[in-house]
Amino acid sequence: MTDLTPMTALGLQTARVQTHGALTLTEAPDLALALISLRNNAVQPDLKGLALPPVGRLSENGELAAFWMGPDQWMIEARGLGDTGVAHTLKDAAPGCSVTEQTDGFVAIEVQSNAGGARIRALMGSLVNFDAITFDAGSAARTGLEHMTVFVIRRAEDRLALIGMRSQARSLWHAVEQASKRLPEIKL
Repeated sequence: MTDLTPMTALGLQTARVQTHGALTLTEAPDLALALISLRNNAVQPDLKGLALPPVGRLSENGELAAFWMGPDQWMIEARGLGDTGVAHTLKDAAPGCSVTEQTDGFVAIEVQSNAGGARIRALMGSLVNFDAITFDAGSAARTGLEHMTVFVIRRAEDRLALIGMRSQARSLWHAVEQASKRLPEIKL
């Protein structure tokens, strides 16, 4: 039998981490994702106390997080469960909903600034096409980044997550890395 070695979306055995000035980029292979869709006449499920957010927002309860994907659809995030799959654990808590595993289809890049929110806003300004000032902590949106579609999540004033298709993991990493490297040239 072939001896298989698990790899992250970026092709490594462990998460890629790089620091460029005040920004640290970290691949998040431990982030599990599942899509919850309400079926006709279904009520919003109680997912361990997690409130499903409105358009453009993120909600968290410590264990889980959710952001709006479309009418009656939310992406659920679970830290530390990336290698276990999260959909099966949510199915019982979501009667009347379709729950589908999404973990293997996406890559998540977490960006943290040790210089506060100004650096995150500057990075967003060079990556995505919306107002980084009004995109405050708890915001989430789908947008274009170079030739890719990504979800941008402002986890905190000094933290940002970019979630894109796993098949474009290296392109997404490259775009974020290059923008991070150029930031010292930008005056804040």
